[in-house]
Amino acid sequence: MTENQIESKAERAVLVGLSCPGFTAEQDADERTMDELRALAETAGAEAVAMTLQRRPAPDARTFIGEGKAEEVKALAEANEASLILFDNELSPSQTRNLEELIGRTVLDRSALILDIFAQRARTGEGKLQVELAQYQYILPRLAGMWTHLVRQTAGGGKSPIGTRGPGETQLETDRRHIRKRIDKLKADLEQVRQVRAVQRRQRKKTELPMVAIVGYTNAGKSTLLNTLTDADIPANDRLFDTLDPTTRKKRISDTQEILLSDTVGFIRKLPHHLVSAFKATLEELAYADLLLHVVDVSDEDWRIQAETVERVVAQLGAQDIPRVMVYNKADKCAPDTIPYFRPDEGVAISAKTGEGIDELLKTIERALGRGKHRVRLLIPYSDGAVLDMLHREAQIESTDYAAEGTLVEAVVDDKTYGRVAEYLTED
Repeated sequence: MTENQIESKAERAVLVGLSCPGFTAEQDADERTMDELRALAETAGAEAVAMTLQRRPAPDARTFIGEGKAEEVKALAEANEASLILFDNELSPSQTRNLEELIGRTVLDRSALILDIFAQRARTGEGKLQVELAQYQYILPRLAGMWTHLVRQTAGGGKSPIGTRGPGETQLETDRRHIRKRIDKLKADLEQVRQVRAVQRRQRKKTELPMVAIVGYTNAGKSTLLNTLTDADIPANDRLFDTLDPTTRKKRISDTQEILLSDTVGFIRKLPHHLVSAFKATLEELAYADLLLHVVDVSDEDWRIQAETVERVVAQLGAQDIPRVMVYNKADKCAPDTIPYFRPDEGVAISAKTGEGIDELLKTIERALGRGKHRVRLLIPYSDGAVLDMLHREAQIESTDYAAEGTLVEAVVDDKTYGRVAEYLTED
């Protein structure tokens, strides 16, 4: 085997999950979340060669799964030549270290695995800042656990380990101070990014183009939909978290309406809270959108659980009151009468891959925005200048001309504005 072949060989991993009666849905592991962990492992570049799901009354304080089970996992790893152990649950630093000592292999929990994927996927400067912030926020509360081996040495030997004595800071305190300073710097940098985005949003408002944000569970087909609608040419791979950096494109959805479409990172069950906060600069775009397109993969048997997960994260970001259209993607893989709509009054069944249902989706977007419904020609008397001012604020003016009787305006108006200008309609 050549050196390149060795380097390209996927790391072999054993997947481990624990289910306990007292766990919340976010803490627990089951067959569905273990399948998702397998997909996460593959996305990170590992090959899942074995899987074990344990059920016990409560987690073991020292090793999470108990020493007996840890020995089983070790035997499983040896039999399958695995060098990596991936847990579907979140582990404490001391549990991670104790498991590594017992099993003799690298142990990562779900949060650490997701962080690794994010680090691989980030492309823009902003994305890399967000990943680094999330990693430091993950490490900081775990530092004490990482350094407890020094405390053990002190307790056993009756004296402080070399390098931790004297009037200066201990290594732990030094590390904490360094990480807190770095976190503050990253937050400041990301705040600048938010300010730039705020300026961009104000400029978009001036163009009067409504913002439509595409949201959905990871791998639901969001990037494929954006590509289909706008020829954005975004890589649409069958991998989790493939889109970390947002993409925005213009799209004319009818002869009277143009919109801005924005893609977002996919959501996932058991997404660590510090990741949601770290990615706020990207995800906060949702709170400023005029409409959300919630893309659901209806060919997945767990689509309803996935949709509820997305709704929860949207609420966390303060975007729960924004109007949305449910987009039931991959409908070509299902019988039409088998889709039990999540929101029956707002659903459109489509296939982003084949283009099926896209025309209906565009009409639904236009209806949901409540804009761009009427192209009108108006004759506004010079004495009614306030009406012209209102049109400049509320409508999309296409042309203005002047006649003896008043100002001739061609514009696209919504239902509300149409009612206010109906008396000025003219055929001339």
